Amino acid sequence: QVQLVEPGGGLVQPGGSLRLACAASGSFFRVNDMGWYRQAPGKEREFVASITSGGFTTYRISVKGRFTISRDNAKDTVYLQMNSLKAEDTAVYMCNADITVRMGDYAMRSWGKGTLVTISS
Repeated sequence: QVQLVEPGGGLVQPGGSLRLACAASGSFFRVNDMGWYRQAPGKEREFVASITSGGFTTYRISVKGRFTISRDNAKDTVYLQMNSLKAEDTAVYMCNADITVRMGDYAMRSWGKGTLVTISS
């Protein structure tokens, strides 16, 4: 089985910063693309950022210049550094990863359960 665990959520003032982390554990061959999604109250889940195994990053427009996604391949971990946080960033943040369980297999998508990030004064 493959699991993604993402500690790091919390309460932050507007303009503050927070770093999220998500580590993959279990039995697998390789972690490929990794990313972050979020779901705010009353809204559907939306894409936040992604990073390929080679380090190429993609961001949604509303977080460009404020959020930075990175990864540590040795730890099978993806991070999301969030700066200049706004009230509209409040959401449950979920990580995901495309994982090759066995060499030669198609990648399978795994999801974390999510961590709550609240931005409030």
